[in-house]
Amino acid sequence: MAFNLKEFAIGCGLHDPEGFVAGVDKLYELVIETNKTMNLTRIVEPEEFRIKHVADSLAIAREFPEFASEYLKVADIGCGAGFPSLVLAMAFPNLKVTPIDSTGKKAAFVDRTAQALGLRNVNVVNGRSCELNRLSRFKHQFDVVTARAVAPAPVIYGDADNFPKRKTGRFILYKTPEQAAEDLPALEIMCAKLPIKWHVTETFSLPENAGKRLFLYSGEA
Repeated sequence: MAFNLKEFAIGCGLHDPEGFVAGVDKLYELVIETNKTMNLTRIVEPEEFRIKHVADSLAIAREFPEFASEYLKVADIGCGAGFPSLVLAMAFPNLKVTPIDSTGKKAAFVDRTAQALGLRNVNVVNGRSCELNRLSRFKHQFDVVTARAVAPAPVIYGDADNFPKRKTGRFILYKTPEQAAEDLPALEIMCAKLPIKWHVTETFSLPENAGKRLFLYSGEA
C-alpha cells in the first residue's frame, strides 16, 4: 500500500491536510525542476520525496504538538532546499519561519518557492548562523531553533546559541539515534556550567521503514 501523506498529516495535527498535500505536490514539481540545474536533492521519486523529505520534516509536530497550535517563531539553520522550513510553513500558518542558509542560490530558491506557494509566514535569510548569532536582530528572537541533516549538534549550538528566546526558547534538532548518541556527550560538556539540559525523544520509524529518527532538544536544567 502506498504511503498516505494525508493520513500522516492528520496525525501531525494539520487543520487542512488536503490543501497541504496539494501544496506538497507543487513543492515537489518546483524542487524537481530546479534540481535539473542545481543540486538540491538526490531524492527524485515522488513517494520517497513524500516520506524522506516531507513526512520527516513534519514529524516534529508529532513529538511537539505545540507546532500545530501555538504561535512560534522558528529558525531553520542550513535550510538547503527548504526542509523542514517550507514544509512546516505550509503545514502550520501559525508559525513564523526563518529559513537560513549560507549558500545564496539555495536561499534564493527557498525564497522563490515560498512566494510560489503563497507562504506569507516565511522570511528567508542568506547568511552564516555563526555570524548572524552576533547580530542584535537575531539574539533571543526564536521560540525554536531547528536544523535537519546539516551538522553535528554541538556545532549548531555553538554557532547559534544566542538565537533562542531567554528561558523559553530551545533547540529541537532532527537526528538519527546514532547521531544523538555521538552528539550528547559533547553538548553536556559545552553546557556543563549553563542552565541548560539536553534531552532526546523516543526513537521512531519513518513510514515504510525508511529510517530511524528522534529529536535532540534543549530545556532548562
